[in-house]
Amino acid sequence: MTPDRGPALHGADQGSGRPLLLLHPVGLDHRCWDAVAARLGGGWRLLRPDLPGHGRSPALRGTPALADYAAAVAGWLAARRAAPAVVVGLSFGGMLAQTLALDHPEAVAALVVAGCGAGFPDAAVRAAIAARGTDALTGGMEAVVEPTLARWFTPGFRAAGGDAATRDRLLADDPASWAAAWRAIAGLDLASRLGGVRVPTLCVAGALDPAAPPPVLEAIAAAIPGARLAVLPQAPHMMQIETPDAFAAAVAGFVAGLPADRPQVL
Repeated sequence: MTPDRGPALHGADQGSGRPLLLLHPVGLDHRCWDAVAARLGGGWRLLRPDLPGHGRSPALRGTPALADYAAAVAGWLAARRAAPAVVVGLSFGGMLAQTLALDHPEAVAALVVAGCGAGFPDAAVRAAIAARGTDALTGGMEAVVEPTLARWFTPGFRAAGGDAATRDRLLADDPASWAAAWRAIAGLDLASRLGGVRVPTLCVAGALDPAAPPPVLEAIAAAIPGARLAVLPQAPHMMQIETPDAFAAAVAGFVAGLPADRPQVL
């Protein structure tokens, strides 16, 4: 593992080969990708930052938007001379992956967008999204953990204790950073720009995902030129944790069909 450089983000930078950037969901950290990273095996340079305000990375100042989170990730990637990378993002990470492709196209060689949309239909939905953050400010992370886990995992997986590590991670989160991320998420508004994405793109949906069901990812795939959709039959929202075999296989199959690496930024 190489030492961290660039913007003050903590993260893992492991292996050698084609750069593959993995962007995690809200409230988690780079370790949520452990199972997928193990299944991808060698031949990759796996870059897994803790996003700002998550894990061991400091929060951004003020009231950051998705563009600010994406800019921090782009700087972290460039400081490692790992751009352009295949960018894989899930949920909050998928929103940032789309933002990276649009705002920092030099950083992105190909795109995998999973478990997220590109915008919200009206102000009421945006207010409900932002409230997931303010609920933690008023009641602590304990107030939001149970509804969050219920959205993220299947009942059977939870009954077997599969959500324990995620629960612990969420309970350890800073409510202010959690709320800041949800405010940024509530501002998601990329749908009208997706036609400007000019890299190979795979959209991945979990068939059992109530937060971003397959039609949401199908709409993104329809808006991005040449993009395609993969639906994982048994996958919930946190598909990288509950169904890592299927998720890793989808990513590996997509990357295997890409053209040779574009030259890295020096």
